[in-house]
Amino acid sequence: MSLYYDAAPLLLSSQSPSGSLKSRVFGSKSLKNSPKQVYALVAEASKWSPILSEVIDKSQLLQHERKLSPGLALLLVHDLLLSKLGVSAPASHPLRVAVTKHKARLSAELTKIRVGKGFGSLEELRLHLARNVEPQIGDELSKVTASSESRRHWPHPRWVRINTLKTTLADQLATTLADYTNVNSLSEVLLANPAPKILFVDEHIPDLIALPARTDLTRTSAYRNGLIILQDKASCFPAYLLDPKPQDGDCLDACAAPGNKTTHLAALFQGRSKPPRKARVWACDRDKARSDVLTRMVSLAGCQDLVTVKVGQDFLLLDPEKAPWRDVGSLLLDPSCSGSGIVGRHEMFAITLPGAKGNLGVPMKDRKRKRDGKVDTKPIANKEPEEEQEHQELSNGIDEKMQLATRLKALSAFQLRLLLHAFRFPSAKRISYSTCSMYAEEDELIAITALQSPVAKLHNWRLLKRDEQVAGMRSWSIRGNVSACREEIGEIPLAADEIAESCIRCRTGTPEGTQGFFIAAFIRDHLDHENHVNEPLDGTKSNEILDRQGVERTDDEWEGFSDSS
Repeated sequence: MSLYYDAAPLLLSSQSPSGSLKSRVFGSKSLKNSPKQVYALVAEASKWSPILSEVIDKSQLLQHERKLSPGLALLLVHDLLLSKLGVSAPASHPLRVAVTKHKARLSAELTKIRVGKGFGSLEELRLHLARNVEPQIGDELSKVTASSESRRHWPHPRWVRINTLKTTLADQLATTLADYTNVNSLSEVLLANPAPKILFVDEHIPDLIALPARTDLTRTSAYRNGLIILQDKASCFPAYLLDPKPQDGDCLDACAAPGNKTTHLAALFQGRSKPPRKARVWACDRDKARSDVLTRMVSLAGCQDLVTVKVGQDFLLLDPEKAPWRDVGSLLLDPSCSGSGIVGRHEMFAITLPGAKGNLGVPMKDRKRKRDGKVDTKPIANKEPEEEQEHQELSNGIDEKMQLATRLKALSAFQLRLLLHAFRFPSAKRISYSTCSMYAEEDELIAITALQSPVAKLHNWRLLKRDEQVAGMRSWSIRGNVSACREEIGEIPLAADEIAESCIRCRTGTPEGTQGFFIAAFIRDHLDHENHVNEPLDGTKSNEILDRQGVERTDDEWEGFSDSS
């Protein structure tokens, strides 16, 4: 029963701007139950809250069972009516008894509401919520057909990369996925009922497949042994766009943990590297704990003979002129960022609690009892005048914008420093730069600022144009932010449209089924060792660029979120 006591306060705090539900659950130190279990319960109850709150109100559950708070009632009724396992409490527990004895009335009210909204079965209603209800849930639900092209928000599928270091796509289709039917379009997977076993082989990234969102392959031997890797499609773009060629030298993943992109690089290297000199993949991460995760991932993927992990190594402290770094021919940069594009990072569930009308079902500690023992259900008067409320809301909005601007300023300084340092590697011919951010300050503006730097011009760096990109990336239709490029360039003689066209973006909630992402690749057509000038490693040139951009430098910048994929 402690599960419900853990979850109930999260329902009440869902309307506060204190972070996403996921961050509040997994960041809590007071939970007695598994954060994963608590999050799943609150998330599902939130989706159903507009309907279940109506069920609770019409059945007058809170009036009959005064020991229940609105939050507890919502959670208990959800599990009573919708969970296969029922209420997670002993049969004799008072709270379980409190809802179970009203099951017939609650079920009847749910059926009335379901039929009234035009759904023939509970499963139809469940599927509708899974497909169409976004984190910001509205009070009114309308039935939308699966074929609708005017969807506000598309579901996110389960992406699986076949680890070609250990297996092949054909082998996995014949074994692990033998029971699955290969469909002709991604939309069939996105809109599928969670039950059917279907898959779609991706048209952009080789050896990548999409499965319905609720597909669980974590119990398969293929997953446990590293034959398949759960990795978002957008997260596969950096290594694929970089297109590393062993004959050009080693490859360096500068911010490698947890290791999905590193192992993807290794898979692309496989079969291309030949004697007498076998190219390697170097993987750095300055955080030792994350480096341990990286090491385990490399071992599980079976590429420990090809990948060398530099545990706790800060990329910015590498000397590009010294061995083995002077032989690096390509670099993958995926630095920490705001994480604004990660699916689920910012979901804020607008939960409808029962008893909202007339303050029915107020928790016991919040009720005022009169001397005759009756509950006073009158709404509590707002202590602040309406004008003060509006002023406070406006001030809060301004404060949030200022905090975001400060964060982006620190992050962009860090990201730019990494990219400028990568430009100094004397043998490098290709660099990919990516973030799981939707903000231009971390994306196109970093690329533009870096290209204007002396080190970029000295070493002949430029953007990889769309028509030069590998086929799958060349055909990707969502490109960079043209408006942001034009605004940033101003009088500088660079073609904003061409820069935007060279950049690649992904967006959440779209028919492409990806998380939010940005990537750009840089190349140089020839190495210019004759004109090469050793630059100090203290970031002097980088600092000059940062100063011109009005970015404050700190020794301990907040580095934000890393892409978990």
